[in-house]
Amino acid sequence: MTKVVLSWIIDRLEVGDRVAVASVVKAQGSVPGKPGARMAISSKGDSFGTVGGAGLELKIEKILEEMLSDADSYSRKKGGRVEVFLLNKDGKGKEVTTLDSICGGSVTVAMEVIYPTPHILIVGGGHVGFSIAKVCDNLDWSYSVFDIREEYCNSERFPHAADILCSTVEEFLQAEDEESLRRFSDILLLSHDWEVDENLLIGLLGFSQDTSRPRIGAIGSKKKWSEFERAAIENSIEKRLIDAVRCPIGLDIGADSPEEIAVSVCAEVLSLERAVNPT
Repeated sequence: MTKVVLSWIIDRLEVGDRVAVASVVKAQGSVPGKPGARMAISSKGDSFGTVGGAGLELKIEKILEEMLSDADSYSRKKGGRVEVFLLNKDGKGKEVTTLDSICGGSVTVAMEVIYPTPHILIVGGGHVGFSIAKVCDNLDWSYSVFDIREEYCNSERFPHAADILCSTVEEFLQAEDEESLRRFSDILLLSHDWEVDENLLIGLLGFSQDTSRPRIGAIGSKKKWSEFERAAIENSIEKRLIDAVRCPIGLDIGADSPEEIAVSVCAEVLSLERAVNPT
């Protein structure tokens, strides 16, 4: 059961979902959930696994849903929670959570929210894109690379990329949809050709009404962004979707070189992931 549930959790994380998971760590007496039993709920509401069923499972499922809806309270720094459930309707008044049950015994359950790691789509395999990939390698983040130029988008240049996507903008957009794009935490527009970035931006904004994932950012000047914004408006893109795009990307650390820009960009992604001084 443990392997199956953990595999399900990993699958949900890889498509960008947060997952709340409950694990039975101790059991005493006649209880349905034994140590190692697990259940998980994704931020989309899907669930998998079991901690024993009946009233215990309903109670834990409600707690996991609350943890997902208030995810900031269960951040990496604050951790999750451990709770003891007494399966005895006469257990009121004790320092445990009692359930209306006649089974007897108790179950100790650890609960936590697991967050997906960033998966960045690097649009443009040039100097800055290459440097961002190197930072991602050091952080153990996933990344994929898109470029219309094969010499800048291949497995030799990016041996650790999750996906190498070398095609036209039109072919890329035809192969994707709102659901598939959610595997990316961020899409960074860094192409050598402003027209590639603009067309991709308009296509991406046309897919989704959700600005939370993937986040979209573009490298460039205020003048470049004003042209992108004008083109998006002319293509009937909602203003709120346009305003959610970050341009220029990266924290202001005085970065000049591609390597420094890569540090500033990945630092910004990290700050957004951790909700620390978000831009």
